[in-house]
Amino acid sequence: MDSIQIRGLRVYAYHGVNPEEKEKGQPFVLDITLRTDLSRAGASDSLSDTLNYARVTKRAVQVMRQERVNLIERAATLVAEAILKDFPAQEVTVLLRKPRAPIAADFEDVAVEITRRRETA
Repeated sequence: MDSIQIRGLRVYAYHGVNPEEKEKGQPFVLDITLRTDLSRAGASDSLSDTLNYARVTKRAVQVMRQERVNLIERAATLVAEAILKDFPAQEVTVLLRKPRAPIAADFEDVAVEITRRRETA
């Protein structure tokens, strides 16, 4: 299956277990991989035959900012569910990184990666 990848999407949002995380917020970074058949778009060169990554990006940012949740697992799930609901991808993988997690250690980030597939009837 083909894929469209959105990498390094930076979003300032308000997720975390600690009250100050929900109050002050912090940066998050998303990598989103959409899996779908791109053969029609490759042949037609028409935006209507593909997933509009600008619209996907806008929706992901909106989801990250609309609700404050405790866990990045939940935030990643909300993003994946919204993308599958609003766009015709067969599968979406969301890697959500939290570079300023409240950990007393020298680290680059903490992250979760989830994959969700469209239900087939």
